[in-house]
Amino acid sequence: MELTTWNPFHEMEAFFDRYNRNRPATSRDVWAPTVNISETEKEYLITAELAGIDSKDVEITVQNNVLTLRGERHDTKESKDTKRHLIETSFGRFSRSFSLPSDVIEERISAKGKDGMLTIHVPKAEIAPAKKITVKAE
Repeated sequence: MELTTWNPFHEMEAFFDRYNRNRPATSRDVWAPTVNISETEKEYLITAELAGIDSKDVEITVQNNVLTLRGERHDTKESKDTKRHLIETSFGRFSRSFSLPSDVIEERISAKGKDGMLTIHVPKAEIAPAKKITVKAE
């Protein structure tokens, strides 16, 4: 028979895990959309999941080489014909900020939304190839 040490914090963590899994989202919950960042030869792509968010509720700003994505998902109101039994969708305001590399062209950043996904195109500046300098012997 093996003895184990009782850890009360383990039981407390398990309790809160179960509680948070079964608790409905509220407007006070902190949330942020998931984001993927990728890179091609010509641009950086920032893709954010914004299902259920109207484009008028999304703002993208760039200042001091930091791109900030802000917005708000509004709670869907219950109609008198339906009752809500489980709500897992988070809602409320969100803000995500990303430091941009120094090789971007801020003036040409663009964004497009389709099927609940927002794609932000961050074009790279064309970097001139290194110039080789020959050293002359004297």
